[in-house]
Amino acid sequence: METKISKNVKNETFKQKVLRKMYPFIRKMGKKGKNGTVLVNNRKATAGTSFYDLKADLNNGKTLNFSAFEGKKVVLVNTASNCGYTGQYAELQSLHEQYGDKLQIIAFPANDFAEQEKSNDNEIAQFCQLNYGVSFPVAKKGVVLKKTEQQPVFEWLSDKKLNGWNEHAPDWNFGKYLINEEGVLTHYFGPSVSPLETEFLEAIK
Repeated sequence: METKISKNVKNETFKQKVLRKMYPFIRKMGKKGKNGTVLVNNRKATAGTSFYDLKADLNNGKTLNFSAFEGKKVVLVNTASNCGYTGQYAELQSLHEQYGDKLQIIAFPANDFAEQEKSNDNEIAQFCQLNYGVSFPVAKKGVVLKKTEQQPVFEWLSDKKLNGWNEHAPDWNFGKYLINEEGVLTHYFGPSVSPLETEFLEAIK
């Protein structure tokens, strides 16, 4: 299933426009490598540390406590504005509009991959809203890879002592982690797996 991306796009650089048009090709080619990775919690391992103890500092200055998401599925995705996968903002917004009553999406901008997110929090917020109509929460820009400054949410997502089974940090921008209604990490979908693909949609149902 493919999303229709609006042609009424504002505030994009020439590079961003080119990447937007190339997104379907980039996603297709990425399926052949690590960006097509899919990991599943087949053992149904439960977290050593509660997901609901986490929180995210948003780019609007507010704090989002994950305890508010009990009973909902949650998708956590690391994002960037100048990436071949940036078109997934539109697909994630489509999911938010369709499943927002039972699915929470949170974007985590990061400059960890090829410096594809150099913008500040205010610029990122404007880019997401103007170009993709993003209305789900966007966190403050931070680090998602396994470094000293890795933000706590992604430390939890990539440390099996905390989440119960997974050690896999994002392969590139737009890695997607799925948490179920009980706070259990169930899936990791690599950047080349569209949020509108059947495999992803089946997981969030």
